[in-house]
Amino acid sequence: MDTNKQPIPEIPAEKFQFVQKDRKLFDQKLETKPIGYFKDAWLRFKKDHSAVIAFVLIIILMLFSFIVPFFSPVDVSFRDGYYRKVLPKLPVLSGSGFWDGTTSQRETQAGFDYLNSIGQESGKPAVITQKATYQDASGITYHELRVDSYAKVGYVYMNLSDAEYQSLMDYQEANQIQVIFPMPATHMTDFVMANRGANFWYKLKNEASTNSGEAVYDENGNYIPNYLTADTKDKAGYRGLRLETDNGGEDGNTWFVYAVRNQSGVKVRVNYYEYFRFKNHFEPVFYFGTNDYGQDIYTCLAYGGRLSFLLAISVSLINFIIGAVYGAVEGYYGGAIDMVMERISDILGYMPFIVVATLFNLHLQEKTGPIVALLFAFILTGWIGMASRVRMQFYRFKGQEYVLAARTLGASDKRLIFKHIFPNSLGTIITGSVLAIPGVIFSESILSYLGIINLEASSVTSIGTMLANGQGTLSTFPHIILFPALFISVLEISFNLFGNGLRDAFNPSLRGAED
Repeated sequence: MDTNKQPIPEIPAEKFQFVQKDRKLFDQKLETKPIGYFKDAWLRFKKDHSAVIAFVLIIILMLFSFIVPFFSPVDVSFRDGYYRKVLPKLPVLSGSGFWDGTTSQRETQAGFDYLNSIGQESGKPAVITQKATYQDASGITYHELRVDSYAKVGYVYMNLSDAEYQSLMDYQEANQIQVIFPMPATHMTDFVMANRGANFWYKLKNEASTNSGEAVYDENGNYIPNYLTADTKDKAGYRGLRLETDNGGEDGNTWFVYAVRNQSGVKVRVNYYEYFRFKNHFEPVFYFGTNDYGQDIYTCLAYGGRLSFLLAISVSLINFIIGAVYGAVEGYYGGAIDMVMERISDILGYMPFIVVATLFNLHLQEKTGPIVALLFAFILTGWIGMASRVRMQFYRFKGQEYVLAARTLGASDKRLIFKHIFPNSLGTIITGSVLAIPGVIFSESILSYLGIINLEASSVTSIGTMLANGQGTLSTFPHIILFPALFISVLEISFNLFGNGLRDAFNPSLRGAED
């Protein structure tokens, strides 16, 4: 006995007894339900709050992109030259000074008089508030105003066919809304009245001053209110209004002219806000404003987002299939087959994507269109990363005991690949596919922004095209580029956070690692 250790005490034999002398032991029944592979991944994914929030944002952006085109009253082909670069407007924020379609601007006295006359004549003011009035050192008067970017379009002259003119007249009568307003030039020129049955048509001798919608002033420079009311409109149908207080004209009265027949049809002066409602059957309200072409940014953004999602998901799915099959063959068989296939991947991988996209766009676009040409460019080299990832997973798992056991039992190569090895590498493969989606979207946007490809057509646009169109007005109308930039920024960040969350959920050993 070692003298440095304490002696072991003697334990009496009667203290020992058999634990299971007269009974059998059985495995206890599990009290909880078994957790499968995907459910286990889902439980880990839910704990990553940033990934969950990112997933919700992706769903919101996706719903926006796919639902808005079905409910929007316009599409990408819509363009309105008079409502170019109008500001974003939400009806619920009207009058708040924020997101209500108004802007602060400085005007001279002439500019103020013109904007002010719009409201006096139509009843819909273009000047919302007058903040300040001052004179500079040279004596010029300036007004600081809050102006409605929609109403300030004011009045425009246009030529209508007889059918269009009659339709507009019927619209006015049916809705009791005045769209056609008198022409200011009738205060300054003589005209000849011709009787055509029950209707009156007027032809001006001098139309020099009828080319714009300027306000009307008298000989002293004072503004003349020049609008119709329910009490003063002529029963002939808005074609002429007689002022009994003035002398002049053929019958001793002064007439305002509302319609002038010329070689192009019927010339009228309309309040464009009301004419827009008549022509398009909806209120001129654009949630995100309009761009330099008069397109609705809200609708274009949805169409561009839909194109980005469809293109990215299609590319990722095709590359997933090609890369999974290619990488599985490489990793499973190895040896000479792997070496030859890897050299093919290396050759394709060294081809710059921007060069490939440019060549496909130059030589294939005329036959297939820009979208199909871009799709081929993404697929030509896009599967290489997926193939490399699958190959690495097959080298990792093909030597495991369960694979050797299945091979010993006579499992075929096909069964070993798709039933035993591939499912175990599925987490890494799914993560790679999801993380490839934002890369495709970003690459497409860059190519469109640089003008290498042009996806803008009568029924299609892209986020990159919208960014390119808005860069010239960044300092004056930042909303044109703001919303596309926010959309793609949120989308890219969300996809990356979501992809990282999937990686950590399917592969806990890779938690915190960067791809």
